[in-house]
Amino acid sequence: MENDRRSHYLLDGQILMPASHVEVFPPEVQQARELIDQHLDRYSQFDSECPDRLRAAIRYSLLAPGKRLRPLLALTAAKMCGGQIDTALPGACAVEMIHTYSLIHDDLPAMDDDDMRRGQATCHVQFDEATAILAGDALIPRAFEILTQEISDPSVAARSCGVLASAAGASKLVGGQVDDLAHQFAESDIELLQRIHNRKTGALLIASLQLGAISAKASPEQLASLEKYGKHLGLAFQIVDDLLDLKGDQAKMGKRTQKDSELGKLTYPAVLGVAESESRAQQMADVAIESLRLFGDAAEPLIFLAKYVVERSQ
Repeated sequence: MENDRRSHYLLDGQILMPASHVEVFPPEVQQARELIDQHLDRYSQFDSECPDRLRAAIRYSLLAPGKRLRPLLALTAAKMCGGQIDTALPGACAVEMIHTYSLIHDDLPAMDDDDMRRGQATCHVQFDEATAILAGDALIPRAFEILTQEISDPSVAARSCGVLASAAGASKLVGGQVDDLAHQFAESDIELLQRIHNRKTGALLIASLQLGAISAKASPEQLASLEKYGKHLGLAFQIVDDLLDLKGDQAKMGKRTQKDSELGKLTYPAVLGVAESESRAQQMADVAIESLRLFGDAAEPLIFLAKYVVERSQ
């Protein structure tokens, strides 16, 4: 099945192109993505004790073409804070593993019940539900194994583990997903919606930036600036995600659209309307960009990513 991981997926007669095949990024960003993919490939080899089917399922989901936004945030934050890309790569790959596990589990029939992700069949469709659950399970300890084994400074490794564990835990990523599922068909509530996505989406984006900054031993002022950026970037990202689910081109996005309305989910367009949602996404991106003033010209890569998040079509 390893040969299938970059195949296209057919939906209603359309060939769905994985997003990374059609996006255009600056050369330095594309180089960083390629470096991330190389390390994800290496980190997901596993030893001979790992069952072949489990290894195939993990690599199928982890190495599928994606935006790699979270690891890009980690590498960019490290560089902005005076650190080195090589030092930040373990954290960047660890956060992508946690993100991938969450996608595998979110796609399951008991959760969002999706059959497509990143232009290919979801893990439980390609393999089976039990294998998908276990593939997601295996990615969690692997992320922390990488942090402890690949980061040479014990204090940085320990701090990185704490940041990632907190972001992925019951009060943030997992708790946000629980509330998202619990409030299907709920009355419109913008404050509840924002609380859900501050945890479900924003927490891991903030952690990505923190992991990069910690690897560079950033100052408290730098960390505070990046946290504000990540919080508002997360809100902008989720608003655009909701808009794309409503009116995006599923052939470009590599996943089914209009799933949120079918599931009765609280979304920004449902609560605010399309025009106000578009305006709010831009406002959030503007606040995120403004929060980077401390970094001067060095902030350009994060400014680019904030603009990309608002302008993306997939």
